[in-house]
Amino acid sequence: MEELYADFLVIGSGPAGQKAAIQASKLGKSVIVVEKEPVLGGASLNSGTIPSKSLREAILDLTDFYQRSFYGQATVVKKVSINDLNFRLNKILDEQRRILMRQFEKNKIRCFHGAAQFLDAHHVRLMHSEQMEKIRFGHCLISTGSKPRNPIYVPFDHEKVLDSTRLLAIDHVPKTMVVLGGGIIGAEYASFFAALGTEVTVVDKRDHLLPLLDAEIGMHLQKALSSLGLQVLGNKEPAHIRRVNDHVEVEFKDGTSVEAEVLLYALGREANVDQLHIERAGIEVDHHGYIPVNALFQTVIPHIYAAGDVIGAPALASTSMEQGRLAARHAFGAQTHHFPNFYPIGIYTIPEISSCGYTEDQLKALGFRYEIGRAYYYEIAKNQIVGNDPGMFKILFHADTLEILGIHIIGRAATELVHIGQVAMSFNARIDYFIDQVFNYPTYAEGYRIAALNGFNKVKHKK
Repeated sequence: MEELYADFLVIGSGPAGQKAAIQASKLGKSVIVVEKEPVLGGASLNSGTIPSKSLREAILDLTDFYQRSFYGQATVVKKVSINDLNFRLNKILDEQRRILMRQFEKNKIRCFHGAAQFLDAHHVRLMHSEQMEKIRFGHCLISTGSKPRNPIYVPFDHEKVLDSTRLLAIDHVPKTMVVLGGGIIGAEYASFFAALGTEVTVVDKRDHLLPLLDAEIGMHLQKALSSLGLQVLGNKEPAHIRRVNDHVEVEFKDGTSVEAEVLLYALGREANVDQLHIERAGIEVDHHGYIPVNALFQTVIPHIYAAGDVIGAPALASTSMEQGRLAARHAFGAQTHHFPNFYPIGIYTIPEISSCGYTEDQLKALGFRYEIGRAYYYEIAKNQIVGNDPGMFKILFHADTLEILGIHIIGRAATELVHIGQVAMSFNARIDYFIDQVFNYPTYAEGYRIAALNGFNKVKHKK
């Protein structure tokens, strides 16, 4: 068995693995990336973040979604074929894969496709192209990501009972769909298909979608989704899922049931570690099935790191990238810092949502004296120009010091706009910072100034 050597072995080529590999190469280290799938990019590029967001943009564009309000056609959906969507999706994925391969080649990163298994704390066995090789490493990063949770009692197939990965291979736009799970993945895909004209029902054991959201923003989301015809059934848990001829039936523990042409099972993901034999390296998963790490992303074996979805929350592509980069810097003694304690969260429902900082419920639990500044999208000229979509800015700030404590935006471009608030918060800005600035007009960004004025007028402070 041939033995290879790398200063830094990266197992998995998703966001964490990509950035870690490039960072280690920039530090002058020899790097090998092992990816078990035939293409690079991990779930994020091939079945998660990029495909779902590409699908969203294609739907919005091809259905003329943002033009509906101009012509009084809010309930009329322009028909789009699955071929139209797949053409755009595949074009984007091909280009992203080419870019990633070019980055690896530029940084002299060696890539092997195959399954990696730990032999001990310094070696892995690589099975690829019917060959077997041994890789010895100085440091290692486990960044194998996550996969949809597929309980054995769910009769998954590739036609009617689907997870988020199988859904991308669907060959038509279904007339009806049941989505089990009101988390981020379930809510995003539910809104996508509702925008395509599918009759969608989302079912969750909680009474509302996305409980991580600020409650007021969550209410705005449910109202917007209901305008797309999407229905939410809360406080229900599935008891039996069965395929009956050309549809799927779901029976709940309370005795009620629903049926649809297609079912999307979106009740969680799990770490993708079951074939790695990490126990041979002295590493075990925790009771949630994730790899425990310290603040520097080291496992219990100090020269073996883990980052991304494989270590659990927040499990975002953006946070995974930074985790991987920081792990590589620490591994080779480069100046580094701890992972940021606040960062934006983007949810690409229709309408999209983004937030940074505290929610109202969190501030109440902490006993903060806070106030709220709001700006509604209907107040913003830019919104009238591009389609008059529902949305709002919500800024939470300390009632005494005026320090900004939370930014919450729902509506078009929310995931882009949140970074203005994030930067202000990172410099400990006060609410009047936005009042004293001049914003381009007409833009969505002026919503910050409108919200700041709204909030500032509620507190008895004189400038």
